[in-house]
Amino acid sequence: MKSASRVATCTWILCLALPVAAAEVVYETDFDSPAAVAGWTGLGTAAELAPGVGGSQGLSAEIPTAEGTGHRSARIKLPLAALCGTRVRVEAMVRAETVSQPPNPWNGVKVMLHTTSPAGDQWQQQNSVFGTFDWKPVRFLAAVPRDATAAELILGLESVTGRAWFDNLKITVVSRRRPAGGPAKAGPVYKGHALDRLRGAMIGPRVGAEDLRVLGGQWKANHVRWQLIWGGFPHGPADRGDLAAYDAWLDSELERLDSLLPVCEEMGILVLIDLHTPPGGRNEARECRLFKEARFQQAFLKVWEKIAARYRDSATVWGYDLVNEPVEGILGEGVMDWHGLATAAARRIRKIDPEHAIIVEPAPWGSPEALELFEPIEAERVVYSVHIYQPHQFTHQGVYDAPVGITYPGEIGGRHWDKETIRRALRPAIDYQRDYGVQIYIGEFSAIRWAPGSSAHDYLRDVIEVMEENGWDWAYHAFREWDGWSVEHGPDKQSRARSEQPTDRQKLLMHWFEKNERPQDGAG
Repeated sequence: MKSASRVATCTWILCLALPVAAAEVVYETDFDSPAAVAGWTGLGTAAELAPGVGGSQGLSAEIPTAEGTGHRSARIKLPLAALCGTRVRVEAMVRAETVSQPPNPWNGVKVMLHTTSPAGDQWQQQNSVFGTFDWKPVRFLAAVPRDATAAELILGLESVTGRAWFDNLKITVVSRRRPAGGPAKAGPVYKGHALDRLRGAMIGPRVGAEDLRVLGGQWKANHVRWQLIWGGFPHGPADRGDLAAYDAWLDSELERLDSLLPVCEEMGILVLIDLHTPPGGRNEARECRLFKEARFQQAFLKVWEKIAARYRDSATVWGYDLVNEPVEGILGEGVMDWHGLATAAARRIRKIDPEHAIIVEPAPWGSPEALELFEPIEAERVVYSVHIYQPHQFTHQGVYDAPVGITYPGEIGGRHWDKETIRRALRPAIDYQRDYGVQIYIGEFSAIRWAPGSSAHDYLRDVIEVMEENGWDWAYHAFREWDGWSVEHGPDKQSRARSEQPTDRQKLLMHWFEKNERPQDGAG
């Protein structure tokens, strides 16, 4: 609530070259004075000043029902010097009256950060805000590219009718781009195995012994990323938060893994245990509930103690992938952020199992650019992992009714994409490896099979060549999971049958698998 004695604020803080402390406010306004609304566009046309929190002044946007759904907003340009290469918390007090249900989660009441960089535009916000409600906080975390060329904040309504009010807006830097590391560690980089390279695939939960014999025997893969996944991704039964049910599910999955590890050993396949579904699952915003309630973090630590105790003596297990594509969002009361939780889990594992590799993906989503805001954890024998699906418009075309007909190489999302562009997209991982002397593992990469012509093959070829030139271990997404990612299926989206002859994509993977060494002395 605002105090009557509070001075109206509209604050800009420029950080330039100086390091910043955590939680530095870079923009704040309460709309209570002419200075507090300076710089806002759209006032008087798409939005207006109106009563705010506690009877003070705020901002409002309205689209009457009689006019039909539309888009009205106010916006302000933000200071790039303070924002480039940061992760920020954006928060505002919002209330709404009869805002209609939007056609998509990203429509509705908008508190949105829009950034532009050479990689394209990003629109970051809290989704699914609509209905009728009194003043409440709307908050989200957003990453600002280090090479951003523009940033603006947008308040308003999109593709709905109704009215919304906004007040007490604040943008706070919560972390800055990691410092460049010192000289790389002397000696060989820790990989967790004694082979030249791990090349393989993530596997689906229905893969059985004969499938593994095909992958390891006929295709000659020497590695699988073994999903511990409950239901689907990103949502499944774990979202209900029933920890007893979660434990029962996990026990059954580990029993299944136990039954197939001898086949992996027979085929010379090293296994990465991937906790695809952590305790608590995910909320509607697809954020891990690990970061909302402390009980899920405690369960998570116990899960890794259980897994480490079970597989510490296994020569067929390569390592432990702590969480698939972690997403924090706004932290709940009394919980650790991902860096702290990953460190805690690694320490618990190391008390039980000092040998197997620990694989850590940065938040959010295990993306390459997330490494720019993630320093190494305080633990030994750690490998850092990212996933590469950029550009998403190409790799995921036709998924959830996304537009199709997008070719690679070519112009995608206003940017030319080719092998060099992929190399630039993976530059944060290349730099991380150089700065800290650590091994990089690409745990997922793929392209949808119905991409036009040879596009999917050409994209996979270029990604693999960039991974190989950097000496990375990798797993294709995925082997005998959903057929959209299957290299055994042809380009016809309607056909669910495997091709009678190997596709060019399958031949590409097998060409690289042919180079694999087999484990002789275990995970090393």
